[in-house]
Amino acid sequence: MSLLYPLRRTVFATLLCAVAGIAGAADTVLIVVSGEGRDQGKTRPGFEMDEFAQAWAIFRDNGFAVDVASPQGGRVEADKFDPEAAYNARVLADTEAMTKLAATQPTAMLKAQDYAAVYVVGGKGAMFDLPADAALGRLLAHVYEQGGIVAAVCHGPAALVDVRLADGSLLVAGKALTGFSNEEEALFGKRWAASFRFQLEDAMRERGARWEEAPLMLPKLVVDGRLITGQNPYSTALVAEALVKASGRVPVARTAWRDERSMQIVQRLLAGKAGEAKAELAAERQNVDVDLIGLLGYYQLKSAIHDAAVRDALAIMQLAAPYMPQPQLRLGMAEAHWRLGDAAQARKLLAAVLASDPEMDEAKQLQRKIDG
Repeated sequence: MSLLYPLRRTVFATLLCAVAGIAGAADTVLIVVSGEGRDQGKTRPGFEMDEFAQAWAIFRDNGFAVDVASPQGGRVEADKFDPEAAYNARVLADTEAMTKLAATQPTAMLKAQDYAAVYVVGGKGAMFDLPADAALGRLLAHVYEQGGIVAAVCHGPAALVDVRLADGSLLVAGKALTGFSNEEEALFGKRWAASFRFQLEDAMRERGARWEEAPLMLPKLVVDGRLITGQNPYSTALVAEALVKASGRVPVARTAWRDERSMQIVQRLLAGKAGEAKAELAAERQNVDVDLIGLLGYYQLKSAIHDAAVRDALAIMQLAAPYMPQPQLRLGMAEAHWRLGDAAQARKLLAAVLASDPEMDEAKQLQRKIDG
């Protein structure tokens, strides 16, 4: 037997392993979650299950293998979530997904060459442990520099703020991106925001990122080459499918989830297609979260500064009003009319609110403002 035969066989086997490794990396996405969570977010904030579950479903349906990691590894805990939402119910019934959440891999044990992409889940816990994880920072830099995709949603971009590339430059410098905005933090982050090392929007701007954002809690996707970011939980599916596209694949067709469809209807409304939005809501009411639409308008009003934003918030509340009888929505509409100078319509709506709940303090306060 030729002495070269064993050598050729060894070299061939090595090449096969290398090719298999490259193929495996091309088919694998790493999902990173915060490990801070305790007591469903009551004691310490964790990660957002919605943002994990939607992305998991999209990645798996598009043929990706998925690994799950956190800074320390081991079991991680999500903040409180709706287990009946279709995507969450799917993950809760998925043995593979739940096993990986129960035993996440420590980021320090991972190799960039094993992954085509990294997707960072948000949740307020991400503001604490992810930016402090030097191993995660190195992993993100290496994945990006080897030609991989880096994606993050909501508070997930906090993991990117101090990531430096091999030449010493910041990954985010000069890049277009988004994340949980100051406006959103002011309304929905009050409990933990005072303990953050930085505010996400401020930190990104300070590091030279080209920050973009949509109005409060509306979906927003920003793609800058292989850097993909989403503003808030309602941007998750957009981010996940953009990652699939960036990998060279065509995302499989799917039915939009209820919250997705709700936001799509709102976006049509704000794009000047009110008739279409109303008709779709009426026809698809069972497949749409009307309360989500109403609350979106209500909270947009709370953060609105200019009349245009007040008008948009009012239009969103009016869209939901025929199917949402809660007096709080009528109170919001009354306040919007008052802020727009229509005291008569404000009084009319306020009278209906007080008729149903004469002791509502917020309604009495608004009445005093209207009456001067």
